[in-house]
Amino acid sequence: MVSVSQETPEETERRLKTVLSASDVVVLEGAWSFQEAPLDEPPTLSANLLAVVRDRDSWSWLAPAAADAAEPFALFSFHFPLDLDNSGFVGWLASELKRRLGTGVFVVCGQNSARGGIYDYWGCPAHLRDQARQVLDELRQDQ
Repeated sequence: MVSVSQETPEETERRLKTVLSASDVVVLEGAWSFQEAPLDEPPTLSANLLAVVRDRDSWSWLAPAAADAAEPFALFSFHFPLDLDNSGFVGWLASELKRRLGTGVFVVCGQNSARGGIYDYWGCPAHLRDQARQVLDELRQDQ
């Protein structure tokens, strides 16, 4: 279910810090990268693939990065509590990470009804893993 809140920016920040603190946050080990293939060569699904998407030209999937990956990413997962309004979370946290670390992020969403519904995987440059984890820890403690 999607919720839409009417609140001040301060109320939004306070609510989203509560959502972050109550969420199941996991820092995935290793580096991850995107791989691509033509539409007529889809990837074989396996436990190593985290996400698979396509556009009109090709498949793209997120998997453990090879040692020589051009763009390795660190990944974080967020499973949100069902009873908390997480509307605005992506924009808020992406803005915080950009402001504090100078980096953009990518977000891949999924659905798991048994664990509260929507969940996110967030990616940032692999070399910023520890700094991003520190920002998350600070935001989780500052409510």
